Amino acid sequence: MDLKKMIKVKRVWLVGMLATFFFACSSDEEELNVSNDFTISTQELIFDEQGGSKSFSVESKGEVEVTCTASWCKIEQMYIQKRKYTVSLEPNPHMDTRETTINVKSGMIGKSIVVRQSGTQGIQLVGESAYVVNVTGGDLDIKLKATGEYQVASNGYWIREKGKVASGANESVLTLAISPNTMPIDRKGVVTIASGNLTPLKVTITQNKKEYAKNASIAEGEAAEVARQIGLGWNLGNQFDSHYNGISGETLWGNPAVTQTTFDKLAAAGFTAVRIPITWMGQFGDGPAYTIKESWLGRIAEVVGYARNSGLKAVINMHHDGADSAWWLSIKDAAKNDAENERIKTIYASLWSQIANKFKDYGNFLIFESMNEIHDGGWGWGDNRKDGGKQYRILNEWNQLFVDAVREVGGENLNRYLAVTGYCADPDLTMDHLVLPNDRVKNKLLVAVHYYSPYEYAINADFSEWGHTADAKNKPNYGNEEDLKKMFGKLKEKFVSKGIPVYIGEMGSVHRSTERAESFRKYYLEYVCKAARTYGMAPFYWDNGATGSGKENFGLFNHGTGAFINNAEDVVYKMVEGYFTDDELYTLDVVYNNAPD
Repeated sequence: MDLKKMIKVKRVWLVGMLATFFFACSSDEEELNVSNDFTISTQELIFDEQGGSKSFSVESKGEVEVTCTASWCKIEQMYIQKRKYTVSLEPNPHMDTRETTINVKSGMIGKSIVVRQSGTQGIQLVGESAYVVNVTGGDLDIKLKATGEYQVASNGYWIREKGKVASGANESVLTLAISPNTMPIDRKGVVTIASGNLTPLKVTITQNKKEYAKNASIAEGEAAEVARQIGLGWNLGNQFDSHYNGISGETLWGNPAVTQTTFDKLAAAGFTAVRIPITWMGQFGDGPAYTIKESWLGRIAEVVGYARNSGLKAVINMHHDGADSAWWLSIKDAAKNDAENERIKTIYASLWSQIANKFKDYGNFLIFESMNEIHDGGWGWGDNRKDGGKQYRILNEWNQLFVDAVREVGGENLNRYLAVTGYCADPDLTMDHLVLPNDRVKNKLLVAVHYYSPYEYAINADFSEWGHTADAKNKPNYGNEEDLKKMFGKLKEKFVSKGIPVYIGEMGSVHRSTERAESFRKYYLEYVCKAARTYGMAPFYWDNGATGSGKENFGLFNHGTGAFINNAEDVVYKMVEGYFTDDELYTLDVVYNNAPD
């Protein structure tokens, strides 16, 4: 190649290189111009604790990418051409300020927007939301974060606010005072902590139960203390007291055979005693021995053993043999014919001698009750009101015969508690006419009465409400709280204050079909149980196993399985609370003041 050609080639190469250089410079300048034109409308977005939406815009000649990694920060592009974006935040559930960054990128250049949201004004739990405390109670500290004032409320009188102490920035310690638990079941309460319009905090507190002695003999003591040892009782009603065509049986009125599980669950629910009503007719032979069938007496002993195994006190009696004076234990016939009275007394003494002999080795966790609601068919308003007191005198003879027959057998029967009943088990007739039998041992007699007042409410369900807060059209015009206190006060004056223990062998209120009516039922039962405790007596709920609602539907437990019927768990809890709670903050007046609205 000659020199001219070489120079020409180099000249062409140089021109190419210069063109490439200027083209590259032109591209970099264009990219730089894009970056210099890339702007965002704000560098910071501030939100309050409620959140909401705010917007920002981006100007750029190139593509734009907007991202944020925080899940609580949502970004939506509103107008693609104008590149306007909306940032949406939900309310901040935390008390601390939270912050995140929105990254905006165009080409090689990135910019950022700080998003900051204020913390919620209010309260947050630092510790647990559920606590278990021991039976003795005491102080319980709840750690909180709180940015302002807060209010504390409890659904149980046994949980009280004791104090609040600030312990640091936005930190607080709420101290609760927990009363000792005297109930034989665990109890649960809820503390509500509220601040402003925020959703209140809920703290659940479970307190362990008090352990009571199981199967211990009833110790001698003041009348109210004896009743307290018996505690809260339950009737195995319409079971061994059932009968058909003059013959008693266990399942004749529809209840399944009772089991050990039944009594175990009864005890677990908080009851401490069981009354086992028994009808004996058709289960014993002719005179002169009137021998009770071993199959019947043996089954009764087996069921009493269930009570013993479950740690329950037990009461057995002579129940429908004297019902309405329709059967052999007829006070109506006895009052009309002295010879018939003598025949009845022979049978009566023989049966109780045999019963006492069967149980002579059983400790006095077992109580014998002389009879049930003895009357002439008039439920206390028959000939007893006009026969010059003859029926009352006969009933007192029978009670004396009962005590003598049992004591004569000996064994544990010498120290066993024996309960006697007045006419129809009516409290007024009992106080007016019962003569306490002479006993060879001291301080071992109890008096049993029944209380279903007002019966139009408690038994018949003619009314759905009870007490001072009830709608006047839905409640009876008698038998309210004041009437109840007067009756229990008279029983205390007549017997308890004189050293004679009293138990209410039957009480209760039937199940209702509406929530409002059930709230009054629970109030009635809580009030009766608390009043019984206050006046020194022991109550026994009548449970006939009926599962429906309305008249005579008293069922709480399935008699065969011990399972609760309907809302019985809540009903039983109120009775257990009413009877066993020994706290100056829980009085009869407190129960009264918390009646349903």
